[in-house]
Amino acid sequence: MILPLFQVDAFTDHLFGGNPAAVVPLDTWLPVELMQDIAAENNLAETAFFVKENSGYRIRWFTPLAEVELCGHATLASAHVLFHHMHAPGNLLKFRSRRGLLRVRNDGVHLTLDFPADTLAEVSPPGDLVDAIGRKPVQAYRGKTDFMLVYTTQQEIMQIQPDMHLLARTNVRGTIITAPGDEVDFVSRFFAPRVGVPEDPVTGSAHTSLTPYWSRRLNKNHLAAIQLSKRQGTLSLKLNGDRVEISGKTVTYLEGRMYLNR
Repeated sequence: MILPLFQVDAFTDHLFGGNPAAVVPLDTWLPVELMQDIAAENNLAETAFFVKENSGYRIRWFTPLAEVELCGHATLASAHVLFHHMHAPGNLLKFRSRRGLLRVRNDGVHLTLDFPADTLAEVSPPGDLVDAIGRKPVQAYRGKTDFMLVYTTQQEIMQIQPDMHLLARTNVRGTIITAPGDEVDFVSRFFAPRVGVPEDPVTGSAHTSLTPYWSRRLNKNHLAAIQLSKRQGTLSLKLNGDRVEISGKTVTYLEGRMYLNR
């Protein structure tokens, strides 16, 4: 079996920036074990698979270790493949997922995700999580799947060096750390070693948690953000009721074929 494979850098306007995602268009679904093996072989934060379905597409995402419920950058990368390589008509794509309907709009320059906003509850952070991150936050929140830890300055976010071994042993899928930005509204980083992603370069799904929080705190619906990983990525954000719009640019790095002779 021979399948197409794309690799796209998302939330960046240049190669080797933003967050790389693998994208595998399918005619029919592969066995889950095979999709997980492909994701492990790609060894990127996410590999996205999609299948045409009625007026849209069904999409699934896999890290090297597990299937996840939502991934922003790999959805952006999938839309890039459909618009720029598979010549999808129009300027709007619909993806169905375990988190419901997701939309991606193409304005010719940016791709914009339309995702459900996360629901946050303020909590006391687990002690082992704080130990693993190495710095106590001023606030902590729990979303559907991840924790968000709030700090005071961008410098703190840049200086934090988590103990990944400790973090992988906590009962926490993913951890967002965030603070006000020096030149943008806010900055963040994201860690998920339990699912094979020690530090994610740019995490679209994390901004479904970050955007509602910073929108309320700053009393504004339009926000600019930077994720402060080594590769970095820039995001334009809008809170629209119970939805979050996440805009960014995308660049193709690789187009090839996989030979799956098993």
